[in-house]
Amino acid sequence: MYETLTYSLENGVATIMLNRPDVYNALNGQLKKDLLHAVQESGKNDAVRAVVLTGNGKAFSSGQDLKEAIGLSKNGKIDFQGMIQHGYNPIIRAMRDLPKPILAGINGVAAGAGLALGLAADMRIMSADARLVEGFTGIALVPDSGGTYFFARMMSYPKAFEFIALNEPMDAPTALQMGLVNRVVPAAEFEASLKAMGERLAAAPTKTLGLVKSMLQRAMKDSLEDMLNLEAEMQEIAGTSEDCMIGLAAFANKQAPTFVGR
Repeated sequence: MYETLTYSLENGVATIMLNRPDVYNALNGQLKKDLLHAVQESGKNDAVRAVVLTGNGKAFSSGQDLKEAIGLSKNGKIDFQGMIQHGYNPIIRAMRDLPKPILAGINGVAAGAGLALGLAADMRIMSADARLVEGFTGIALVPDSGGTYFFARMMSYPKAFEFIALNEPMDAPTALQMGLVNRVVPAAEFEASLKAMGERLAAAPTKTLGLVKSMLQRAMKDSLEDMLNLEAEMQEIAGTSEDCMIGLAAFANKQAPTFVGR
């Protein structure tokens, strides 16, 4: 049971829904604790084959709950570094380290640290009427929670700087063009599309996708020689998995494989 989100598990898909719709799913201390726990529990539960992260109501997440941050300030000073290091960074690390695919369903506005959460997922489906907002520079802050890391890798430097500096909302078609999201679907089809993609990821070979996830992250910083060696190592691990045996047998028999996630 969580105070600020809902968690459900069906057909191998753990759906984490941020649930503070009255404040556009702004991230307060409790929501950060709940979200970190939900991600970690998804990693421990073998029944979870994929994770879907989305928001309840009109927003995915509007970012940090500034009212709470201001209320916790001392002598008018907000402990930004502590808030980031102890609140947001553990969530981002847990999402990137999770050996299972995470699909973000951007149902509405995703702003500031809320947008960073969406970008920390492995794939993103965006409702056609949703918007992405950098947000930070509007209050003279810099992106955090991995924002600069993801922007710099998903967009060119000039486009990333423009998005951050001008602080203009980005519509869904532009987000797709920029590579920030994988797919844009009409609002009326959003929930069905999100559910279908989540189940498709859950039906895939989970261990294999976990290896791919870690390899792609290494590939963003390692040399070709390093990656050639890593690929050989990871292929050996993948090749001894139960799902690989299932896949090879299905191929030999000209059948569709039914993977078990091991």
